[in-house]
Amino acid sequence: MEIPVSVIAGLLEAEVKGDPNTIVSGFGGINEAKPGDITFLNVEKYIPSLMTTKAAAVLVRASLKIPENCPPALIIVDDPQLALQKLLEKVAPPKVEFAPGVHPTAIVAPSAVLGKNVSVQPYAVIEEGATIGDNCVIGAFCYVGHFTEIGNDSFLYPHVTIRERIKIGERVTIHPGTVIGADGFGYLEINGRREKVPQIGNVSIGDDVEIGANTCIDRARLDTTIVKRGAKIDNLVQVAHNCEIGEDSVLCGCSAMSGSTKIGNRVILAGQAGLNGHIEICDDVIIGGQCGVTKDIHTPGFYIGSPATPHITYKKRESVVVKLPLILKELHDLEKEVAALKEELAKAKENK
Repeated sequence: MEIPVSVIAGLLEAEVKGDPNTIVSGFGGINEAKPGDITFLNVEKYIPSLMTTKAAAVLVRASLKIPENCPPALIIVDDPQLALQKLLEKVAPPKVEFAPGVHPTAIVAPSAVLGKNVSVQPYAVIEEGATIGDNCVIGAFCYVGHFTEIGNDSFLYPHVTIRERIKIGERVTIHPGTVIGADGFGYLEINGRREKVPQIGNVSIGDDVEIGANTCIDRARLDTTIVKRGAKIDNLVQVAHNCEIGEDSVLCGCSAMSGSTKIGNRVILAGQAGLNGHIEICDDVIIGGQCGVTKDIHTPGFYIGSPATPHITYKKRESVVVKLPLILKELHDLEKEVAALKEELAKAKENK
């Protein structure tokens, strides 16, 4: 692609500061951009990067105070990330499309039901009793288990495994390597040995959910593991048996939920956050990176640390913790002074 900045500004109905004839030929981050790239600046923290970026043009938030002598052309917008998304929709390469039909190497059981315009890619397996909705794509080497249902317009990238009796909603996207419906991790100790507890429940994935690569969502022991509408799950996330994820919640990479834990709507689990089993988190909670949640959270807000603590409380506590070495030294000095005063007092009593 080669597009003048003036054309991009026209598409976005934005103001240009700098040379409107600058040619944009690609996309990149503000610090990683190559000559010819367009990037974006959303927060004040990265304003110094404007002086060093190699980008040809930058989408800049209108509310920021930008130096006058920046090298790249600036396109002034209200929301740079949203503007970049609109631009990508207009100029990005077309999405790869998959023609309807079943590849000759795929195996589709006679009792499986495929909707209209379904594409089943090479070496995929669809078992007995499975139902695939209209316009779905089942990627290469995918496995769809017995009596599993997949709703309309859903997309399974290669090597996705969905076991038996799982329900997937409409417009669900599942990225490579993800496993839905593996057994929950349940064992009992009997006579000193670990005996497996049967995991006979299922998993229900709501509409408009997206699940990243190499994520695991385990089937329930008896009932249903639930991911509600609009939830977004990153790569390498673990959701254990009988968990429940609320609408529009976000689980970032390497976060993990232990068994029978429930999170409400619009909850965010940042990277490597870990949740204990059998707890509940209310709506509109943000759990910080590497945070350990050991008990219920009933109040919306931002929590960090391990165990999870409200952000303000944690900051106050940490401000004291960093001073502990100095406090300890002062305490030792005071102990020495007290000891010296006691000694002087004892000598004074002896001299009376």
